[in-house]
Amino acid sequence: MKKKIGLLYGGKSAEHKVSLQTALAVINALDYEKFEIYPIYITEQGEWIKGPLLEGKVETVAALQFSNGESLPPTALAPALFTADSQNAPFDIIFPLLHGPNGEDGTVQGLLELLNLPYVGNGVLASSAGMDKVIMKNIFAQAGLPQVNYVWFIRSEWEHNPVAAYEKVEADIGYPCFVKPANLGSSVGISKCTNREELVTAFKEAFQFDRKIIIEQGVTAREVELGVIGNDLPECSVAGEIIPKVEFYDYKAKYEDGNTALVIPAEITEAEYKLLEGLAKRAYKALDCSGLVRADFFLTKDGKAYINEVNTMPGFTPFSMFPLLWKHTGVDYPQLIERLVQLGIERYDEKQRIKYTF
Repeated sequence: MKKKIGLLYGGKSAEHKVSLQTALAVINALDYEKFEIYPIYITEQGEWIKGPLLEGKVETVAALQFSNGESLPPTALAPALFTADSQNAPFDIIFPLLHGPNGEDGTVQGLLELLNLPYVGNGVLASSAGMDKVIMKNIFAQAGLPQVNYVWFIRSEWEHNPVAAYEKVEADIGYPCFVKPANLGSSVGISKCTNREELVTAFKEAFQFDRKIIIEQGVTAREVELGVIGNDLPECSVAGEIIPKVEFYDYKAKYEDGNTALVIPAEITEAEYKLLEGLAKRAYKALDCSGLVRADFFLTKDGKAYINEVNTMPGFTPFSMFPLLWKHTGVDYPQLIERLVQLGIERYDEKQRIKYTF
């Protein structure tokens, strides 16, 4: 029997376009002999539209943005949305291909938990904590993971006394520093600052995308990343290094102008790899992750490693870092997708062992 997969993509997020590219890649990589694939497109306005059963590969993202599909509110927990066919046969698994808020942050995962449906990727806690950089770093600090210094602010605090916020950054962090929205990925809204004028502009930019921002100390280091997959027993890929041709690895460098080089495997020593592997697994377990993450590190010339963040739904096209890391580890793109589907089913089966009566 073919497994019935519901693909969730799009989303009410600044990373909507990234999600569409991810969905297109996954749809064209899945084995149609093994899976029935049902697309569910979430518009930028938050409308959920169920598309027809896919019969084969799709050429463009435009074909995945349905204008005449069946529109249903997820809050109604409508059976027709979360079942695969007219006979209301349940999906075997849901695959959320959502990046950023309203999808990668635990909201959709919570809905799927309430529906008691298996799904690919991280659960509610890991997704929400991994989305909020402040919460994530606080958990990493409690777990004893090495990090660069950071401070954070909410918008109302900054609006009440902006000068005090800038002075705190200068006293606790200094320059250079990086200003980021706390709850966003794909390097959206991030700025590098070397003086007060740039800091003021960066605060204004970041607060456009979130009510909370984080400011991190700049460090002279290489940017090295590992892919992690698994549930209770995570495994790590080879390491990869990002070498931006611009000042830092921003949104344009990632998705638009190609101003970056990915070196896989990274040219690091065995001891450095073992250090990063150990930190990646500790971070994975600290957040109680499942399915997949990409773990990002700073590696200095003297061999010190600092964890920057983990991404609980990393870029997932065949040309993104996470799939490329696993390709160089010996797991190609279609195999990786199937492995993640299996991990989602295994985690669901494990959770069914929990007793809810006494």
